[in-house]
Amino acid sequence: MEFADKGYFLLLLLLIPYVLWYFLYRKKTEPTMRMSDTFPYRFAPKSWKVRLLHLPMLLRMLAFVMLVCALARPQTRNSWGEKTVEGIDIMLSMDVSTSMLAEDLKPNRLEAAKDVAAEFISGRPDDNIGLNIFAGEAFTQCPMTTDHQSLINLLLNVRTDIAAKGLIEDGTAIGMGLANAVSRLQDSKAKSKVVILLTDGSNNRGDISPMTAAAIAKSFGIRVYTIAVGTNKVARYPMMVGGTVQYVNMTAEIDTKTLRDIAATTDGNFYRATNKEELKKIYQDIDKLEKTKFDVKNFSKRYEAYLPFAIVAGLALLLEILLRISVFRRIP
Repeated sequence: MEFADKGYFLLLLLLIPYVLWYFLYRKKTEPTMRMSDTFPYRFAPKSWKVRLLHLPMLLRMLAFVMLVCALARPQTRNSWGEKTVEGIDIMLSMDVSTSMLAEDLKPNRLEAAKDVAAEFISGRPDDNIGLNIFAGEAFTQCPMTTDHQSLINLLLNVRTDIAAKGLIEDGTAIGMGLANAVSRLQDSKAKSKVVILLTDGSNNRGDISPMTAAAIAKSFGIRVYTIAVGTNKVARYPMMVGGTVQYVNMTAEIDTKTLRDIAATTDGNFYRATNKEELKKIYQDIDKLEKTKFDVKNFSKRYEAYLPFAIVAGLALLLEILLRISVFRRIP
């Protein structure tokens, strides 16, 4: 711990004149009683009240010292922590096209996928995980990191209507989504490198075909686990009509053949997820892969730590006042 404003410690010099005043001059102002002989009281036992006579003064000094420490702005130091863990390098590549708003999974396909992905990330504290999202185009939402809390926050902040509002081009560019994820893993030294590709449609956008992206992934030793999200049934799909939301029935059109071929080309697996429970089972297969040891550095930010000092100062001052007006009250 360090103090940002050390100059406040000069205030502690005020304790010196206070202590001198208390023991040298304060007694002269206290009432006294003359006695002819104090010999009988020489060996009289002292009560606990006499022994603690100076306790209020000590509490006042403690409150003052803690207050000065709080004013000096105590802070934790910035520090690096290092540890060696065993894990897998994983990129989640998630489809965020408008079709992911279909409600055959509750509350909709994208929200269900996000919830299960967040659980998956939380359950793998030692893996290096990143997030890539795609619709008609693809980009990295979060590079690979072991700071999973930040990753989950970025995942949960992915809007379900990001493509519907035109923030990115709508469509399903599976090849671009996979290629972008592969670009994040190509320089990885891990023994197991994985892309989890999650989509509910067929490729209809992008400059790179899905099988070309799969061939690139294979050349870098990257396994691709493809997940087709959605049921085979007709799903409710929300549409904006005249400023209001109306629902239409949409038939799922998932190119399962291409997803199977991508998985087979890269020695991965293909899954069909029709509910959240099946999504959870899919992620369990990743645990069987060979892990790699790597060093992780954790950086902690500086934060203000004045509160404990302020609390001690307040409690000491409160206790001193209570003792002074009750147990150690003097009359007159």
